[in-house]
Amino acid sequence: MLELPESYTIANQMQKALTGKIISSIEVLHTPHSFAFFHGDMDNYGDLLEGQTVVGATYHGGMIEMDTEDCMVVFADGAYPKYHEEKKKYPKKHQMAIYFDDETAVFVSIQMYGIIYVFPKGECTEGYYMSSGSKPNPLCDEFTFEYFRSLYPGNQKKLSAKAFLATEQRIPGLGNGVLQDILWDAKIDPRFDMRKASEADFKAIYTSIKKILGEMCEKGGRDTERDLFGQKGRYITQLSKNSLFEPCIRCGTEIRKASYMGGTVYFCENCQRK
Repeated sequence: MLELPESYTIANQMQKALTGKIISSIEVLHTPHSFAFFHGDMDNYGDLLEGQTVVGATYHGGMIEMDTEDCMVVFADGAYPKYHEEKKKYPKKHQMAIYFDDETAVFVSIQMYGIIYVFPKGECTEGYYMSSGSKPNPLCDEFTFEYFRSLYPGNQKKLSAKAFLATEQRIPGLGNGVLQDILWDAKIDPRFDMRKASEADFKAIYTSIKKILGEMCEKGGRDTERDLFGQKGRYITQLSKNSLFEPCIRCGTEIRKASYMGGTVYFCENCQRK
């Protein structure tokens, strides 16, 4: 799934590789997908985008935004854009294709489920998009410890560390994937009851958010995900499917996984506090 390291990486790659390209045609749902969700009138995508020039790209939390002169295209969740320069290597299956007049193209393939927005600039009022763009980004100076601490006030109901970090869009772009290494670095189990957290625990989590997300972005994303050119990220995940049953590099204990909150969490039983 697209999370902050991938949206940051892919948006920057789009900015460099796609700016100035002219969109020649659009194709939607070439390959049907039950969990491909389109916002706006997808039958109108061609009218909105064909003939438009790409003027840049940016990211909002875990969302990627590609901008043309008059419109915006946004990819979220499992909607992964991939850039192809050779027509003979175009993929046969995809849920959206953006063709350029130089015979290059971006193809979007949905992994599990994904969202694509196409709107005239200034007209997107989708809550997910608006929330992602309105809150401080962990990579920026505005994401201070004081702001982070305010996300869990003293009268807060019971929340696990995973629920606190990865639900209700508290920190856009921080999802179940990146939180594994963040909490491992902070030495806190994803199932830890945050009502028991000390100020030192909050500071440890905050420090790890800034540190781990910074490293992930600097290294082009995680090794479990791929960028605009189909390359794996260079950040080596400590807790993921790649490290399951391997020894923890900090203490040597075997990495385990468990089903939790509708997903999978990875953890070291020895050095992450429950």
